[in-house]
Parts: sequence; C-alpha cells; structure tokens
Amino acid sequence: MDTDLLIIGGGPAGCAAAVMAASLEMRSVLIESDDALCGALRRIPVVGNVLGFTSGPGLAAAIEADVARCDPCRVSVGRRATRVDAFDDRVEVTVEPARAHASRLTAPYAVVATGVGPLGPEDVGWLSGAEGRALSPLWEADPAELADRTVLVLGADRPLGTLARAHPELTTRLLVAYPPEDAYKTEEIRRDSRVEPVAVRRLEFGSSSAAAPPAPITAEVLTVEGERRTLTADIAFLNLGSAPAPPGGAVAVDPSGYCPPARQHPRVFTAGDLRSARFQRIATAMGSGGEAALGAYYASRGLPTDIGAMAPGGAGGG
Repeated sequence: MDTDLLIIGGGPAGCAAAVMAASLEMRSVLIESDDALCGALRRIPVVGNVLGFTSGPGLAAAIEADVARCDPCRVSVGRRATRVDAFDDRVEVTVEPARAHASRLTAPYAVVATGVGPLGPEDVGWLSGAEGRALSPLWEADPAELADRTVLVLGADRPLGTLARAHPELTTRLLVAYPPEDAYKTEEIRRDSRVEPVAVRRLEFGSSSAAAPPAPITAEVLTVEGERRTLTADIAFLNLGSAPAPPGGAVAVDPSGYCPPARQHPRVFTAGDLRSARFQRIATAMGSGGEAALGAYYASRGLPTDIGAMAPGGAGGG
C-alpha cells in the first residue's frame, strides 16, 4: 500500500479529511488537480456561515496552513485522479500527472471529495439561444461592471447571494431567471430590493442579444404561471449551478448524478458537495470530510460505520 488513505480533492472536504486522518495517525495522500488547495474557496469574497471566518481567501489560507502542519499527509497538487477501482482488500486510484504517464496509487480506503463543476447552457433544458454568446459566470463579474445597470442572471445559484452580501452598496437591478426546481435557492436573496426573481419554464434569447454592446440584451420567457414576458438587460451572466465531477470507476452515482455515501463500496467514502445538491455549504463539506476519514479509520479496525447517509432526493443528515 502507498498510504493508509487516499484523498481525492483538495477543497474544504478533502482537506478536513486529511486533518482528521492525521489526528488519528493515519498516513494519507491528498490529490488535487488544481495548482493549490481550496482554489474555489479563494474566489468567495464573503463567507457568512462558517465559524471564525468572514472571507473565502482567509479561510483557504488557514486550511492550507492546517494541512501543511499534518506530517502524515502528503499533498500532491496539479494531478488529476481519473479513476477509482475498489476491491475486497484495497482501493486503486489512477492519477494523471501533468506531462507524464498515468500512475496508480493504492490504499486500504479512499475519500472522494472532488466537488462539483459549473453547468453550461447546453446542460439545462430551460435555456436556449445562448450558443455562441460570450456569457461569463457570475462569480467572475467585476462589481464595477454591474453598477447602475440592469443585469440578467441566468440561474439562482449561490454566487448570487454571495455577490449581494459582498456588495450591499452596489446600485444595480438583478433580473434573476430560474427554473421552478431551483426556487429553494432564491430564499436568501428574495428580501434584497435589487433582485427581481422570475421563475420560468423557458427562456430564449432574442436576436438583438447578438448585437454589439451598447445594444440591449433581450430574452423571451414563459413564466411558471404561463405568462409570456420580455426581459431586457444591459448585460447577462451565467449562474446555472453545478454538477458532480467524480472520477470514473467504482464511485456510485444516483439518478441525479450525485454520489451519496450510503451507496458507495465499503472502502470508498464520499464527502463534500458531490454528496447532495442541497448540502453544498463550506461548513457541511468540512464536517463530511472529517466524518469520511473517521469512517475509514473505524473500518480499518473492523468497527461498523454508518456515516453521511442521505435520503432519496438529496435530503438527509450530513
């Protein structure tokens, strides 16, 4: 065996698993495809639901320092785990380092915490006419670019709430078009007077959207109430949400595309955002990472484990 525990993903969940494993004197290898740990967290300017921290970069720096202090943990960044194979006595993880051949690492157990990746217009059925348009994700938006403008936001994912909390002084009008199944995501921004949520069954960009900027962006929508409306804005951004990005092989996926812990091979533990659509929070990701490492520790000693079980549809205990 190369180590006691293989951890795939260097976000809050994977790092929490590494810290927990180290506290239990388990050796681990943490594999992260990005060039640094907690890359996505560093792009979140305001954190409002994590004890002790108010900004993503500050929390990311603290997590990175904690992992660096874990002597039993070997961090391997810039390498992507492409496959997990689980057997009766071990787990094998195929890793592709940059500019080199794929290699395989072996351990008794693995924690998979690869998180989620952004959805594109082609991934959702309610949006059409966006092909070929230069639509940036909302989390990349420069607040100065939004000032005193009407902004069409396609989707109600959490970066919208982050933007609103981070820039309460920003004078802008946010037209937020979202499908009815994402209504729960709008709760945290509905009281913001700058936001107009529009639940839609269909949105199609108008031909004027292809015109050069200063021309307005127009979109025809069919609302959930059956009303047809034309939305007009100065600029548009994607905020469609995300989908799990697990490696291939033995990681079990449910019909929604997520990877609930209860469905996994006994030697594979999932943690973080890829467990469930409705539990994508930094705090729950960290808790689930520590819980996954504990599960591997107890399993290595022949003790029963029952962690992170999710009910069908993504609701359940974390």
